[in-house]
Amino acid sequence: MLLSTFSHFSFFHLAANMYVLWSFSTSAVSMLGREQFMAVYLSAGVVSTFVSYICKMATGRFGPSLGASGAIMTVLAAVCTKMPEAKLAIIFLPMFTFTAANALKAIVAMDTAGVVLGWKFFDHAAHLGGALFGVTRGGPGRGGGSDDGGTA
Repeated sequence: MLLSTFSHFSFFHLAANMYVLWSFSTSAVSMLGREQFMAVYLSAGVVSTFVSYICKMATGRFGPSLGASGAIMTVLAAVCTKMPEAKLAIIFLPMFTFTAANALKAIVAMDTAGVVLGWKFFDHAAHLGGALFGVTRGGPGRGGGSDDGGTA
C-alpha cells in the first residue's frame, strides 16, 4: 500500500496530481513542518489505499487502487480545512473563484456520488479516505503553526 502512494494510472493522472500537490503543498508544509508533512503524506497514501480496498471488497467493484490521489486529497483537505476562506480557482477558468471550504464540499459530494453510483473515472473511495484523513489533520489546533501555542 505504501508503494501505491507513488503510482499513477496515466500521464494525465500524474500531471493533474502534481499540479494539485504543487498548489497546496507549500501551505501544508507551513502548517505541519517538513517531517510531519512527509509522515502525513505517506500515512495518507496507505490509509486512502486501505479505504479503497475496503470499498472494492464491499461493493465487488474491483480495479486498480492507486494511493497517490488519496494522499494528495489529504493535503488538499487539510489546507482547505485550515484555511476555509481562501479563494481558489480552476486553472482553465480563473475568472470563477470559490472558497476552499466550498471546493472541498463539492469534491467530497462528487466522490460520494461516485462511490454510490459506481463511477470508475477516479478511485472515489480513495479520494474520500484521503479527504477524511486530511480533515482530521487540518482541523483547529492541528499543525505546527504558531496558533497551537507551541514552537514549530
